[in-house]
Order: sequence, then C-alpha cells, then structure tokens
Amino acid sequence: MFRFLTPKSIKPPFARYSHGVEVPAGKRLVLCSGQVAITADDQIPEDAGAQAELCFRNIEAILGEAGLGLRDIIRINAYVTDRAHLRPYMDVRDQLFSSPAPASTLMIVSGFARPEFKVEVEAIAAG
Repeated sequence: MFRFLTPKSIKPPFARYSHGVEVPAGKRLVLCSGQVAITADDQIPEDAGAQAELCFRNIEAILGEAGLGLRDIIRINAYVTDRAHLRPYMDVRDQLFSSPAPASTLMIVSGFARPEFKVEVEAIAAG
C-alpha cells in the first residue's frame, strides 16, 4: 500500500522510522492534532512513557472515527520536554510500529500548555 523511502545515498534512519512514505493516489488522509496525555476524566500520568502510550491511544481513537488505525499512520511528529523523555517515548513508539515504520520527527521543546505534560504526538494517516 505505502512505499517507504530510505535512499541508499543518505545516512540510514537513527531509529525505527522511515525517511519518507509515498501514499498512492486515491487514498484518504487523516491529520490528527497534537495529542497530550490526558484522559476523558482529566487524569494525567506522571511517567513520560505512560504519557506517550496515552497520546497514541488518543490518536488511535481519532483514527478509529475515520475507520483507520495505527497501522495506517504514515507520519509522526512528537515533542518531549526533556532529553530524559526521549527513550521512554521511543520505546513506546517502537512497540507500536514495526519496520518499515512511518516517517517521524522527534523534538525537545520548552513546554506545553500545562506543565504536567511531558509528551505530545501528532500524526498523519492514510487509508
């Protein structure tokens, strides 16, 4: 369905992600806003890994509304508030996505709307 692009002429990805993903003609795109780790009843996990899991569960629910799932994600943009949160986030991402994995960017940012948030994830899916 998708063509995962990893040209031999550039350095391979540093982790489990693809440099690019080609979506064939005729596919729908679903763009998910950035999801932070908050439950429907306003609970926020303390742990960065638990926050990443909740972000992806929220994205999965959004995609489900469109009849898609995590397997349909072609691009992830993720943000963490500290270098210490990189590994917990990447561990969750790597459990959810096998190779070839979606295109992905991971950035360290100074913060989010509420100081309790350590992770935010946005995604693009196609199906």
